[in-house]
Amino acid sequence: MPIKTYHDLDVFREAYDAALAVSKLTRTFPAVEQFELARQLRRAARSVPANIAEGWAKRNSTAEFKSYLQVAMGSCHEVKFWLDMSRDEGYVSVAEIDELKGRYDRIGAMLYGLWKNWRRIDR
Repeated sequence: MPIKTYHDLDVFREAYDAALAVSKLTRTFPAVEQFELARQLRRAARSVPANIAEGWAKRNSTAEFKSYLQVAMGSCHEVKFWLDMSRDEGYVSVAEIDELKGRYDRIGAMLYGLWKNWRRIDR
């Protein structure tokens, strides 16, 4: 299937779905964390698909597109940090964290693959 928009990128769809899962999860956090930990976690999770989408608009410049992909990769790591904090604060079970961190590991690997191979795809 040809890639016509960022919606056609598997990594975008995965990142978007993961961000929705994180958003749903953070609704269960205590009120005291809604403007701190939960907000940071949602922001980082939403940053991943947002940077893919924004970078797509700049895809004709390989360097610029790859820069946005690098920011998205960094946001994946930030999400995993905040997930660890959520687990250690006792807000989320280890099983939930492991599942979400696994998703972000896969998204990070997909982003790296796209970053590494972009020129071969963009013809």
